[in-house]
Amino acid sequence: MKPQVGFALASFLFLAACSQEDSTTDTVRIAVASFAMETCTFCPRPTDIEHFEFYGEPFTGDAVLESGGASQAFTRAASEYQDVEVIGVYAVRDPVGGSMGSWVTERAFDKFAGEIVTRLAAIDDLDAVYLPLHGAMAVTGIPRPEAELVRRIKAELGDIPIAITYDLHANEDAEIAEYADIVLIVKRFPHYDFGLMGERAARLLIRTVRGSYKPVLEVRRPNIAFATVYGGTHQGVPRDMMERARRWENRRPDVYVSVAMGFPFADVPDMGMSVFVQTNGDRALASEIADDMAQYIWSRRDEFEYDIPKLSEGVEQGLVALDAGKGPLVLANLSDRLGDATHILGQLLERGRSNFVVATIEDASAIETIKKDYAVGDAIEITIGGHTSELAGAPVVIDGVVSFIGAYDIGGSVESDLVALSFGDNNWVLLTPDRYQVTTRSILDHAGVPVDEMDIFVVKSRNHFRRGFMETGLAKTAVVIDAPGHGPADIGQLQFQNLPEGTYSRFLSE
Repeated sequence: MKPQVGFALASFLFLAACSQEDSTTDTVRIAVASFAMETCTFCPRPTDIEHFEFYGEPFTGDAVLESGGASQAFTRAASEYQDVEVIGVYAVRDPVGGSMGSWVTERAFDKFAGEIVTRLAAIDDLDAVYLPLHGAMAVTGIPRPEAELVRRIKAELGDIPIAITYDLHANEDAEIAEYADIVLIVKRFPHYDFGLMGERAARLLIRTVRGSYKPVLEVRRPNIAFATVYGGTHQGVPRDMMERARRWENRRPDVYVSVAMGFPFADVPDMGMSVFVQTNGDRALASEIADDMAQYIWSRRDEFEYDIPKLSEGVEQGLVALDAGKGPLVLANLSDRLGDATHILGQLLERGRSNFVVATIEDASAIETIKKDYAVGDAIEITIGGHTSELAGAPVVIDGVVSFIGAYDIGGSVESDLVALSFGDNNWVLLTPDRYQVTTRSILDHAGVPVDEMDIFVVKSRNHFRRGFMETGLAKTAVVIDAPGHGPADIGQLQFQNLPEGTYSRFLSE
């Protein structure tokens, strides 16, 4: 058969199948619910009900369908099919501070999981459920919370098809495959493909309900762990690994290959990398691909982790590049998961540098003082940062001017306080009441920072900053720095209690 004829025939069969599915008069009813968190169990503050409800009560109804990129994409893709109804049920908001929160309390999990189950059970003639989750939640007393959530849903609703989409920092193992039917994980870090996974989940769920897709799921655990900073898919093994997954998907129809890199700052029994392979009824193919991916990943286990400069070395490396004309420069603090670290700010002050902005430092107390006693344009001398723990560094005295007092959405689709101080020779620092990871220039522009005059951008980020600073050309050089903090590159510093036996890391092996 000639290639073009084969392609035409395949296209005809695909369209015919879609037409056959869409011609059914039975309405497919799919519910959407979400309860997601990336939990840093080595951080000090537990995450309870009030932290999940800090920005407001959970979303319900149609607001659920607009509460995240994956849900929005799922709804759009489902609308392409006839006789499909998508029902927003319940979506718990991100907790205040995001992953700066430690263990989720069991009472919080029981409340929100219970609400999801109860509300799902109240829907008549429900055909399927979509759960856009994260995959790295850690709950006191519940070893695998995402699997437990799905187990509770099926215990109440019966064997209803359930699709899950995950962040690639998920910690999951084969237990989730005992309950979920479809598992899809984003492939890019920084993340660009939550919407794509939502679209795929919609199409696969609809096809599952209508009988043209019979989901088979195989899971493998390479038993490798590494800090999230090493997982940027713009380079190295992560890039090659995800490309290998895409090649498998492109070679065989109805195949979806997902790799979770794990989240090592959640001390849970399924921490680390995992491979999920989804096929249409072909267990042998799913096993073949899962084995291939797991073996490939294991064969390159020594390449994931590499040397990352510590504080002084990293700052110096960046400044050398800047002074050689390779600026503007990003200095990224990879390990500050509480938000108040002052390490890089202190280094730049000691070196007398100019034209830099630090965004952001978490200091609710300093913000309250400024709002109460100062106005924009006032001279100010105030101590900021370094208050959560000794890992945050010493507090820093800023002698300058209040340049901005206002608000900005740093989480929960709700505006929070934002203050900008300027000092020295065109230096700026932004203060927020909670940890905030700056990934684009938007917050800087909002606060009045002269972004295009800046030589140095200091951010609290590992890879997400690349989206708004490197990929846009705003900066030419980036140095990621392993300063002291609760999320170090060297995970051997962490005191694990639940680490899976035999987990490999360069730092755990030393």
